[in-house]
Amino acid sequence: MKKGEPDTIVNDSVGNSSQEPMINIENLNVAFGPLQVLKGLSLKLYKEENLVVLGKSGSGKSVLIKCIVQLLKPDSGTIEVLGSNVGSLNRKELGELRKKIGFLFQSGALYDSMTVRENLEFPLVRIRRKMSKKEVDDKIKEALENVGLADALNKMPSELSGGMRKRISLARTLVVDPLIMLYDEPTTGLDPVTSDEISELINLVQKKYKTSSIIITHDIECARNTANRILMLHDGEVHTEGTIENFEKSNDSLIKSFFK
Repeated sequence: MKKGEPDTIVNDSVGNSSQEPMINIENLNVAFGPLQVLKGLSLKLYKEENLVVLGKSGSGKSVLIKCIVQLLKPDSGTIEVLGSNVGSLNRKELGELRKKIGFLFQSGALYDSMTVRENLEFPLVRIRRKMSKKEVDDKIKEALENVGLADALNKMPSELSGGMRKRISLARTLVVDPLIMLYDEPTTGLDPVTSDEISELINLVQKKYKTSSIIITHDIECARNTANRILMLHDGEVHTEGTIENFEKSNDSLIKSFFK
């Protein structure tokens, strides 16, 4: 907890604290020149949990998940993922660990020159090299069915709406059966109906694939729809954490500014 002791109470029953966490971050610090973005941040993600990291733009949310997969290297602190200290892994070991982590980028990050099928086939060919053509085809079909876009197989990304691009990006992540999902602002730029559909998909993925997920967002409805537990960042620090019910009942001024 940050100084000031906001009145939100952590619900200790959220997350199975008796288990070894899937992700364990201790005292993480990141600065860009004189700007301190993360300041001694610590968090745990437990098995099959949806952890929402909530905060305003510039609070360090996206920096946090980029550090988890070492797209950014922190200045200090430790990050353990599936029992491995990611800061001590060599390039090959880090590559093997990343295969177990799905990362849904804010932009979707589809390859514009590839069809939907080719976008999904690309990680399978790289990661699951021994799969037969039929196994690849079946895996792609299953992933597209799970996101409700089985008929988009031969479309180009330019033919897809923003919501469809997010769904295809999620399908591309799911084809390699990740143990952990990292969602970076999954509903940004989407209309309310499509945002709700993406939130429902996040919950479906959690249930069907038994994933443990960190969901970075400033969208309160996304947080309401997906969170087992919420952690709020403010100025690079953990302001407070708890359930959605804890947050909605809080009298803390910062929390109330989100939950109007």
